[in-house]
Amino acid sequence: MREYEIMVIVRADLQEDDLASHVETIRGWVTAREGTVTEVNHWGRRRLAYPIAKQQDGYYILFKANLPASAPIELERNLRITEGVLRYLVVRCDEE
Repeated sequence: MREYEIMVIVRADLQEDDLASHVETIRGWVTAREGTVTEVNHWGRRRLAYPIAKQQDGYYILFKANLPASAPIELERNLRITEGVLRYLVVRCDEE
């Protein structure tokens, strides 16, 4: 298992229950790939550097997860096709 950070920017105009649904969906994708979510950090609503899909603001969520090496490819595919996700980034953490 490798440690990853998954940053997701979700549309800011979503309702609170829709936002919670997105978080649980992403958590489910990680656990479906035999991974574990170690931390979920809500950064809150922030202004975007430039408009994305006519949105000026986005809701930032940072996940820290342990995943097998092949899991990020499938996770990125799921994030790419999910409506409501503006941007995402999956990064492997350096081993110290």
